Amino acid sequence: MNALSEIKSHFSAALAKLVDDPTQALGMIRPAGDPKFGDYQANCAMPLGKQLGKPPRDIAADLVADVSLDSLCSNVEIAGPGFINLTLSDAWLNNHLAAAIKDDRLGVTATDSPRKYVVDYSSPNVAKPMHVGHIRSTVIGDAIAKVLRFAGHEVITDNHLGDWGTQFGMIIYGYKHFLDSSAFKTEPVKELGRLYKFVRQIMDYHSTKKQLPTTQAELVAAQQKVEQLKALPETGDKKAAKKQKKELNNAISAAKKLTGKIEDAQATLQATETSPSLAKIAAQHAEIGNAALLETAALHAGDETNLALWKQFLPMCRDDIQKIYSRLNIVFDKELGESFYHDQLANVVKDLEAKGFTRESDGAICVFLDNHDAPMIVQKRDGAFLYATTDLATIKYRMENFDTDASLYVVDHRQSEHFNKLFDVADKWGYNETELTHVSFGTVMGKDGKPFKTRSGDTVGLEGLLDEAETRAATIAKENNPDISDDLLAQAAKIVGLGGLKYADLSHARTSDYVFDYDKMLSVRGNSATYLQYGYARVQGIIRKTEADIAAIRQSPVAFEFEQPIERQLAVKLLQFSEAIDEMLVDYRPNILCNYLFETAQLFAKFFDQCSVKDASSDSLRTSRLQLCDLTARTLKTGLSLLGIEVLDKM
Repeated sequence: MNALSEIKSHFSAALAKLVDDPTQALGMIRPAGDPKFGDYQANCAMPLGKQLGKPPRDIAADLVADVSLDSLCSNVEIAGPGFINLTLSDAWLNNHLAAAIKDDRLGVTATDSPRKYVVDYSSPNVAKPMHVGHIRSTVIGDAIAKVLRFAGHEVITDNHLGDWGTQFGMIIYGYKHFLDSSAFKTEPVKELGRLYKFVRQIMDYHSTKKQLPTTQAELVAAQQKVEQLKALPETGDKKAAKKQKKELNNAISAAKKLTGKIEDAQATLQATETSPSLAKIAAQHAEIGNAALLETAALHAGDETNLALWKQFLPMCRDDIQKIYSRLNIVFDKELGESFYHDQLANVVKDLEAKGFTRESDGAICVFLDNHDAPMIVQKRDGAFLYATTDLATIKYRMENFDTDASLYVVDHRQSEHFNKLFDVADKWGYNETELTHVSFGTVMGKDGKPFKTRSGDTVGLEGLLDEAETRAATIAKENNPDISDDLLAQAAKIVGLGGLKYADLSHARTSDYVFDYDKMLSVRGNSATYLQYGYARVQGIIRKTEADIAAIRQSPVAFEFEQPIERQLAVKLLQFSEAIDEMLVDYRPNILCNYLFETAQLFAKFFDQCSVKDASSDSLRTSRLQLCDLTARTLKTGLSLLGIEVLDKM
């Protein structure tokens, strides 16, 4: 059941008489922002008035006369310049509430047009510990997959692991030259992580040292440009003066950025050069960057030593990552990493060449695209393949083996250019009958407005983030329940802490950056998982106090009663669950579902304050309120479960 969808279906034919395509007008039929305007509003008459050259109120009147809503609405009125306010009838509400409370799916019907999706998310480089940046892809992708399944679609989740790239060449080089054998014996993954960071540090030192003179020359040129612009005579032309000022500000900004870049470079150099041991190692390994690439190339060519090391390292790294997934209750259907596609890459390039889509450029094989300045390189001059080649092989494999209707790539926004090219090449290649969508997201920021880092400036490890969330949740739970058992405390800490962490991410618009804040994340006030979990626990408390037989309540034939306005408002909101599901999937935005659950919990809090269940004035009203409470709890629990979040009966 979906009131909004039903209303739109009634309006569709009438709107089609006025415009060729009523899609935009139908999009202006929405839930009312204020109950005093009814339950829904059709605001399409105003833009249609401009388009058709008629008074909006006349258009609204024509629409109302042409649309039959008697089975759905008790009141349809035209307000102001042409708003159409729609109020659902209590009979309609009763019928659909009664159906929802007896339905495991709460009245949400599965789509009659199911599709087959691959949702590609998380995808860490397995040779490095997972960090805070992985939380967004992991929880957003998991939520999208769960909601798609709930909506009736077939979903294959794929963790496209980075298990074959340059990072393994770096670790192999580090293992051969800088290994701490005792550390590797006791904590192998930690030692591999140290080796990666150490090799990265030496590589960064040399690349920074090589680049610094060029950056310094760019700064000199930028400073000269600033001085030249400052020396220009003032002009009396306002437009020209504005343009001149803008150019000067841009030049000053560019010079400041280069100054900052040089300061960062000098700090990187100083960190190595002021350490005699590091300076000595850097001098001994001046070609470390190229050497790491050669180790990677040897691995890909099947070198026995490197392949044996890779086979030794990979299970260790994968087991370490699995600990994170197990804590987050993340499960994948497939884990086809880069190594899985390695043997397919040469054929990808051959096929592109055979179809005439490639050209050689500086020894590399490239696909040039009319709408991109730079081509997509599919094979480097040294014969090595790239991520782009692997991604093309992945599209081909998924289409041939999964026969997908859509592939969603939940990857951060910095990869937008790559995916734009990838999808255009795939389309040109012939894989144009499937939806390919980059579900991008922003960055996790600290309170300082910069990407979230540790005090030492390192990227925050995801395991440490989970530990801290659980620790803080345990402290709060212990303060509120001093007598709580150790087992219940551990359970509450996990459910509240990790739920709060997931919801803090999902409740923000995925395309935006967001500021990470433990206090807000675990607050019982405001838009947080804890607030929603608390709302669910409140219902369980009501059921315990009233000693209600909730199974019998669900089967009760008693009609819902709306003694207070808040009861009806809550009822309408509960029947909008399916609308929230539909709206979330329009552009794969979990925050839409979060907002719906938060608004539901807010209405329930008002209901809780204004409507006594235990002391209701009649048995029928008591039953009606218990049914509303139960449906609220089940809606919150189901909605949170679709976000990968659990609930507690007591908090």
